[in-house]
Amino acid sequence: MQVKLLRVIQEKSVRPVGSQTEQPVDVRFLSATHKNLAKEVEQGRLRQDLFFRINVIELSVPSLRERAEDIPELALNLLQKIAQENAAPMCQLSEEASVEMQQYHFPGNVRELENILQRAATLCEDNIIRASNLEFIRLPSMQGSANRVMPEPNDANDRKQSGASSEFSLEKHLEAIEIEAIEKALEETRWNKTAAAKKLGMSFRSLRYRLKKLGLE
Repeated sequence: MQVKLLRVIQEKSVRPVGSQTEQPVDVRFLSATHKNLAKEVEQGRLRQDLFFRINVIELSVPSLRERAEDIPELALNLLQKIAQENAAPMCQLSEEASVEMQQYHFPGNVRELENILQRAATLCEDNIIRASNLEFIRLPSMQGSANRVMPEPNDANDRKQSGASSEFSLEKHLEAIEIEAIEKALEETRWNKTAAAKKLGMSFRSLRYRLKKLGLE
C-alpha cells in the first residue's frame, strides 16, 4: 500500500479499478496520525521516501493532557453538540466537575472527553454535571511495583477489604482498549466493517456483535 500511495504522489495519476490506463489527478493530501512517524521510519514500519513526501507542512496538535486549560471550552462545545443531537436542554458543567476534568490525564483525548460528557449528561440531575457524574478510567500507578512485595492477605476478610479499596476496574480498562482498537481499525478502513473485521482478525458477525455490545453502532 505504501508503494502505491508513493507512486500516486510522485506520478500524480491513478489507475481506476478495472481500467488499463491511468488518469491524471490534481489532489492535495492531508494526513493525520497519533504515532511518531520518524520513529516508525527508524523501526522499518514506514518507508522513508513516503515519509518525506507527506511531511511537507507539519502541524503538531498537543494531546488533551498537555492543554488542560482548554478542557472547559472544549467541554462547552461538546455539550452544545450533545444537546443538539438529542434535542434536549444543554447541560452545564459545575466548577467542581471542571476542576476534576482538568486534573484527569485523558488517554483517549477528545474522543474520551466526549464519551465522558455523553454519559454524564445522561446521568446528571437538573442539567448540572457534577464531579460525581464523571466516570474516568484511572490506571493504578505501577512505579516501583517491580521492587515492591505486597503482603498476602491473611484471611477472606482481608481479601475482601483489599479488593474493595481498589478504584481500578479491569473490565472497564479492557473495554476501553477494545473500543480504541475497533475505532482505529474502522478509521483506517474508512468504516468498511468487512475490512475492519479482517484487520482485527475476527469475523464480520463477531465485529457486528462487539459494535452493538459496546454501543459503537
